[in-house]
Amino acid sequence: MNSSGGAAVVVGVDGSEPALRAVRLAASEAARRHRPLRVVHGFIWPLLHVPLTAPPDNPPGGGLRDQAQQVVARAVAEAEATAPGTRVSGEIIDGEASAVLLGEAPAAAMIVLGDRGLGGFSALLVGSVAVQVASYADCPVLVARGAERTDGPVVVGVDGSEVSTLAVAFAADTAAARGTDLLALHAYRHPVSTGPGDMQPLVYDETQLSGEEERILAESLAGLGERQPQLRVTRRAVHARPGPALAEASRQAQLVVVGGQGRGEFTGLLLGSVSQSVLHHADCPVAVVPGPR
Repeated sequence: MNSSGGAAVVVGVDGSEPALRAVRLAASEAARRHRPLRVVHGFIWPLLHVPLTAPPDNPPGGGLRDQAQQVVARAVAEAEATAPGTRVSGEIIDGEASAVLLGEAPAAAMIVLGDRGLGGFSALLVGSVAVQVASYADCPVLVARGAERTDGPVVVGVDGSEVSTLAVAFAADTAAARGTDLLALHAYRHPVSTGPGDMQPLVYDETQLSGEEERILAESLAGLGERQPQLRVTRRAVHARPGPALAEASRQAQLVVVGGQGRGEFTGLLLGSVSQSVLHHADCPVAVVPGPR
């Protein structure tokens, strides 16, 4: 089936192996969603006033612009081999990678990128481009990391916030498109405050707390039966820290979905602590869904 038009899935490439993993993931996602795929390379060298063509005595194709074209061509070929029939295009855009991808976000269905690129330090679990794009993009951002699985559920982190509701909807649609189950995971440590400035009690009843957290989880999933009537949904509320709980669940998942900022996060941080933790420690690809801007 040929992919239809409309908003494209956008994948950022830089010639690295993580970027090629992202291309394969993006191509599969575009095919499932019947959307075109757009391969983009941020070409920073013109901003640094570096000569872009090879010296006259060098062999043809040795210039920086030629090398960038080869990076894009290889990625387009990889995408076409991964998802035959999907409409794939490639473009080199002058600019720094994060800025280029964020410029694509308003018109994109999704942005896909690797967890680190050619300039990444091995000690950094997730590169700065992935974190910046996931923090500021106006569309879902899918980061290729961990194991590539075709079995296991889609896992979504639930905390009862508005962005969590958006993450649940995205995760449900993604699980349905992949033909797999949805695991909605709500991890909690203390009673939820009911308003700004509320004090959390020092002593609380564990049974009552558990019942309240189960209620939050159930309310967060209300309406999924109408949205995806064939989708099998498992609910799980656990007394644990959300980041480690989601990282543990990722070991058997094919995708983990989190909201960019959830309950209890500082409003100045566009990417919350839970989202950051999952991006750094998940054992499968991670999708970050933006909250309302």
